[in-house]
Amino acid sequence: MTSNNLLVLEALNTARTQWYHAKAIVIARIGFFIDAYDLFCISTISNLLDRLYYPERSTDRNLGKLPTHINNAVIGVALVGTLSRQLAFGWLGDKLGRKKVYDITLILMMICAICVGFSFAFKPKIVIGTLCFFRFWLGFGIGGDFPLSTTIMSEYATKRTYGSFITAVFANWAPTYEDNPMLSTQKNANYA
Repeated sequence: MTSNNLLVLEALNTARTQWYHAKAIVIARIGFFIDAYDLFCISTISNLLDRLYYPERSTDRNLGKLPTHINNAVIGVALVGTLSRQLAFGWLGDKLGRKKVYDITLILMMICAICVGFSFAFKPKIVIGTLCFFRFWLGFGIGGDFPLSTTIMSEYATKRTYGSFITAVFANWAPTYEDNPMLSTQKNANYA
């Protein structure tokens, strides 16, 4: 039986790159790009939240800056969701199947991203509360998508294409002002 398994693995490792490889790369890249976008776009949105829901704070010095504890909650809650999901997600992917769990993760991310977009009200506490709630669950989905994108891609790759497939997925981690010191310096110089 062991020799049969080795023959199957050898056949998979020597297979030619086919259409399903390209399809898997595109899906994993899109998932990875959405992960990065959903995690990092909130820094831009927090500037708008301050101007809309905390206008009494809007002086020249505080313009576009949420109160520190609210800003930390809005930005950090998605990272807490991401971490909590990553801790248990490998096990769940092994038990239920990676493709099935990946589909569930993408649906969860899509629903929560839409709900984050509709987090508005007349009272700041309600807006921040619903935003934090849905961003936690969005982070929960991201925590599942992040490891599964690379795992699924590595399973589709052959010995010859492993490095290029994984690189293709990680290349979609979009650079942001927070990630790139040159961009943040340039941004600050433009607004000074």
